[in-house]
Amino acid sequence: MSVSTAAADRSAHCDTEGSLPVLGRDVTVPLVTGGEVTYAALDYAASAPALQRVWDDVAAYAPYYGSVHRGAGYLSQLSTDLFENARRTVGEFLDCRADDEVVFTRSTTDSLNLLAAALPADCQVFVFETEHHASLLPWQDARVTYLNAPRTPAEAVATLERALAERDPYGPALVCVTGASNVTGELWPVRELAAAAHAHGARIVLDAAQLAPHHPVSVRELDVDWVAFSGHKLYAPFGSGVLAGRFDWLLEADPYLAGGGASKKVSRRVDGGVDVEWHESAARHEAGSPNVIGAYSIASACKALTEVGFDTLVAREQRLVATVRQGLAEVPEVRVLSLFGDDAPRVGVISFVVDGWNSSHFAAALSAEYGIGVRDGLFCAHPLVRTLLGSDPQSQGECGAPEAAPGEKSLNAIRVSFGAGTPDEHVERFVGAVKELVKNGASWNYRTENGRCVPA
Repeated sequence: MSVSTAAADRSAHCDTEGSLPVLGRDVTVPLVTGGEVTYAALDYAASAPALQRVWDDVAAYAPYYGSVHRGAGYLSQLSTDLFENARRTVGEFLDCRADDEVVFTRSTTDSLNLLAAALPADCQVFVFETEHHASLLPWQDARVTYLNAPRTPAEAVATLERALAERDPYGPALVCVTGASNVTGELWPVRELAAAAHAHGARIVLDAAQLAPHHPVSVRELDVDWVAFSGHKLYAPFGSGVLAGRFDWLLEADPYLAGGGASKKVSRRVDGGVDVEWHESAARHEAGSPNVIGAYSIASACKALTEVGFDTLVAREQRLVATVRQGLAEVPEVRVLSLFGDDAPRVGVISFVVDGWNSSHFAAALSAEYGIGVRDGLFCAHPLVRTLLGSDPQSQGECGAPEAAPGEKSLNAIRVSFGAGTPDEHVERFVGAVKELVKNGASWNYRTENGRCVPA
């Protein structure tokens, strides 16, 4: 079965400058200084705009929406077919092994919490302090070893190998690592870390939330046991995510959520209790009515990126990365944050601080005076950002909340991030705005309101 519309079958195409059409690209926003300007969305690391292709595919399917797996009607059968085909598409996008399972979740955070709930008893978990909170925090019920931030990829591998060599060699173990930092954009040596994990009898899960939108992710080539990512960073809306990989630990664990869909058979016992036979497939951890549109939107995004080709996307993005890094390097007051150094390969995620500026103040001025949307704060990676800024990595802070008033010293940073849908003009405007703000200062007054720096 298929949705009978051209939108569902058409290929994705780049525009004349090589970017992919995305929603909101022509939205205009007001400036405090007067007038309007086309909004420059440079916060892709938080949520990337949906591809126009994805939106069109979802709109074409919407009239055919029906409940999945348990409906006899045509629309239910169509939706079931669409849902399961989406699972296969995602598996192909990730180059999964034949016996891997693709479980649809709400997000990367949800995926990693699902895996954490399925860990075998007495499992040891090893995670670097550099992780996003989504992959740093779910392991609270396990024996967790937090590893210090490495300063080179080789040091990352050596640090992990030392930690694994000291563990109990007979118990289960899991390594959790990011593919690309949500703070620095730097690529991590995933294949080498996977080899180290397996050499010491441990498994490894890859947080690909920042990697999958920018680079091909092959479960086979990287030799990871699981991969997790979010649809909203992969140019798909609707609060959906993926956990893909080995299913034995997930099969042995009780369902993440108990309810319809996860249960294969439920019967009353003579003593009045209930016996449950759970599914032995991905459905075991997809209780309730699944987010069919979310799964379909992820599959549509996977197809679009595959059709255009990552070689093309990566080459263009690296040109934008070079434009930003060169522009920032021309401003002595700007310090770009990095773990592995200037030559480290990275995706379109760059964080920096500006001497003499509170980061929240700087980000607010970019928005109010130039129509540029970036992010300021600790980016839900508090230990990493504090380490990079030379502050106490154990001190507290709220995601995105400023810690100083405009003009005061800030422990927060500014993050600019972009991807396949970013026009060249948005990047060029950002570089020019940074230079003007540093040289001339803000042209408006700002104040702190509800934890945010806003125009007065």
